[in-house]
Amino acid sequence: MKALTAAAFGFILSIHAALAAEPVFPPASRIGLIPPPDMTLSKRFSGFENEERAAVITFTEMPAAAFDQLSSGLTKDILKKQGLELITREDVKLGSSSGILVSGTMVKPVMGRKWLLLLKDEALTGLVVAQVNGGSEGYSDEQIREALKSVALRHGVSLEEQVSALPFRIAEEAGFRPVRVIAGSSVLFTDGPKDTIKSVEQPMMIVGSSLQPVPPSSEQRKQFAQAALYANQVLKDIRIERSDSFRLKGQDWHEIVARAVEAESGQPIVVMQSIRFDGDRYVRMVGLTREEDRDRNLPRFRAIADGLEMKF
Repeated sequence: MKALTAAAFGFILSIHAALAAEPVFPPASRIGLIPPPDMTLSKRFSGFENEERAAVITFTEMPAAAFDQLSSGLTKDILKKQGLELITREDVKLGSSSGILVSGTMVKPVMGRKWLLLLKDEALTGLVVAQVNGGSEGYSDEQIREALKSVALRHGVSLEEQVSALPFRIAEEAGFRPVRVIAGSSVLFTDGPKDTIKSVEQPMMIVGSSLQPVPPSSEQRKQFAQAALYANQVLKDIRIERSDSFRLKGQDWHEIVARAVEAESGQPIVVMQSIRFDGDRYVRMVGLTREEDRDRNLPRFRAIADGLEMKF
């Protein structure tokens, strides 16, 4: 009887082990993996984290055509400019998907270790980034590699499901519609028949939540907001019309309205950037419209920003 009980117990444990080995997918994510020990699903972004070990794994989904452009940037020189000293680079095959896995040491803005897995699928390009801050503590290279090589892709996740999993809710869409969710933390809205917009032929707005440190003072936040706008590579010849800080619904905001030129086409446009600072995170909203449509669309961008609600 004891032998039977031990055998049954061992069988149960083997079942649990098999179940535990299945990839875990964040809500609405098409990317999943078997996380390292004690890493749990994040409520803040699409991926996993362990705060005590200062470790995160994040997922970003992009169109399939993005793979070639992104893979060309995974070189020693380019990564070094981004603060990563390359240690290894290898081609990988995960199921029916092929990709590139690189690892390195972070030298700025914080010290630590980072791994990037770029994976190509017929329907999407997946970028999985693992980061362990600090020194040798946290997770080992072997543990992170094991997790990254367990990455799996799935299909059939609706846009509605992806939008519902965002860390914020848009209560007022002002006649716009969502067309794409990016990295589980941002959503692109537009008004018009096309889902891919060139030369701002349709007005568009991107709403995204970020976990980057928030500047503490009002003046620093103003500088932060202006730097974020000037860093946008889609725009050139930016001329700020107004740059205002204010309080709304108990939160600090900074809003900029500027004229600019769409870099690729030379099309004159107007941009409205609204940033809501919320504790240790912020939400950035960037609306773009052709100059002749500014009077119609700027109030609509403002309505989307006013209707923003954080979920947690």
